[in-house]
Amino acid sequence: MCTTCGCPSDDHHHHDHNHEHSHRHEGHKRTVISIEEDILAKNNRLAEFNRALFREKGIFVLNLVSSPGSGKTTLLERTLQDLSGTLHFAVIEGDQQTDNDAQRIAATGVPVRQINTGAGCHLDAHMVMHGTEAFDLDKLDILMIENVGNLVCPAAFDLGERHKVAVLSVTEGEDKPLKYPLMFRNSTVMLLNKIDLLPHLDFDVDKCKQAAQRVNPEIIIFEVSARSGEGMQEWYQWLTNGAKH
Repeated sequence: MCTTCGCPSDDHHHHDHNHEHSHRHEGHKRTVISIEEDILAKNNRLAEFNRALFREKGIFVLNLVSSPGSGKTTLLERTLQDLSGTLHFAVIEGDQQTDNDAQRIAATGVPVRQINTGAGCHLDAHMVMHGTEAFDLDKLDILMIENVGNLVCPAAFDLGERHKVAVLSVTEGEDKPLKYPLMFRNSTVMLLNKIDLLPHLDFDVDKCKQAAQRVNPEIIIFEVSARSGEGMQEWYQWLTNGAKH
C-alpha cells in the first residue's frame, strides 16, 4: 500500500514504491517505521514534461477536483456546450471504473479520453501524458482533466496543469476547505456549485467562502449553478481570459 495516498499497489496504479518497512512487535503493539524515497519525484518529472508540452502547444490545462457528487461532470458538460463554439476543448475523464462520464462528454461533441484507475484514487502525470495521445494538441485551446472524485490524494499529484479548480457543492459542509486544506490551498479557483439549491438547504455561503480564504487567501471563488446557469458567465470569462494568455 502506498504510504503517500493509501492506494493499493496493483496493476491499475502507477506509483513507484521504493521503500522499505521494518516492524517491531511489543506484545500487541506494532510500530511501523517507513523509510521511503520521494515517491512523487517521478510523477513531478513527468508533470514538468507535460507542462512544457502544454506550454509549447499553447494549451490552457485545468485539473478539476472535488469530492464525489459535487456536480463536476454536469458543470463540465454545460461549460463545453456553452463555449464549444468559441474555444476548442478536449477532456480527460478519470474514474475508478466505467466510462459513464466520458459518454456524457462525448455527447457534447468534444474529444474525450477515459482513464480508469481501478483501485487507484487519483490520476497521475504518467496517465495524463498517455491520455493526451488521443488528441490533436495543435488544435486545442483548453484541456480539461476531470480527476477521480476525492479531496485528498489528487491534491498531492501534479499533472502538469496550469491550475487546479476545486468544485464544492452547497450540499456539502461549509467547513470542507478546513477539513481538506491541502486541496483548497493548491487550487486557484473554487467553484461553489448548486447554488440553485440554497433556498432548500441550511448552508452558509459566507462561512464557506471564509473557510476557503482562510486556507488560501488568494483563491478565486465563483458561485455557480450548472443547472440554472447562474454565475456561469463569470466562470466562462475567467476561462476565456486564461486560454488567451
